[in-house]
Amino acid sequence: MRNQKKMNKDSISSHLLELRSRIIKVLICLGIFFIAGIPFASEIYSIAASPLLSILPEGSSMIATQVTSPFMAPIKLVLFAALLVSMPYLFYEIWMFMSPGLYKDEKKFVAPLMISTILLFAAGIAFAYFVVCPIIFKFFIASAPNSIQVMTDISQYLNFIIRLVFAFGIAFEIPVATFLLIKSGIVKKDSLIKLRPYLIILFFVIGMLLTPPDIFSQLFLAIPMWILFELGLLVSRDKP
Repeated sequence: MRNQKKMNKDSISSHLLELRSRIIKVLICLGIFFIAGIPFASEIYSIAASPLLSILPEGSSMIATQVTSPFMAPIKLVLFAALLVSMPYLFYEIWMFMSPGLYKDEKKFVAPLMISTILLFAAGIAFAYFVVCPIIFKFFIASAPNSIQVMTDISQYLNFIIRLVFAFGIAFEIPVATFLLIKSGIVKKDSLIKLRPYLIILFFVIGMLLTPPDIFSQLFLAIPMWILFELGLLVSRDKP
């Protein structure tokens, strides 16, 4: 009995040490991307700001209303970009940590799921950047009175776009979440179908909470969440 307890304790300790080692590796990867991106902070910010800069009226520009903003805003964006670029490696380390304890059929199931997670997150970011941002920026600028010159603060813009991009990245994981709930047997597919009206309302509430306080951002998030939920239902099958 004592030997069994000791073996269990040693096993837990080894898993914790391995987990710590993998977390350190992920942080090192994040640090490398962050340090490598600092010299290009201005260029990275220009890319992030291009959806707004490309449609600003002539004579308008972005401004900095705080003393530290010209330095801190690009650095903050570099850190966020480093986090996004590091995510595939993060999922790789999660996979390497989990895979020894998985059966062969589970490995076949988990590996494509993790790849899908990365691809869907990237798709959510791309959708927010290339589709949602230009549309809502055009609407906001067109709505400004003629007597108002649009000059957006760089820090406020950064907070806006990070919140929007992250919200869409998370929202695009709905097919994976739906698939996991049904595949694991936690929820039956028929039960989710019956809950569809309430879930649609929930998607609009989530859209209201995660996006900036405008109806267009909320709709652009809630409606894709609904579509992605339907996609998750389509590819899911109840656990045998």
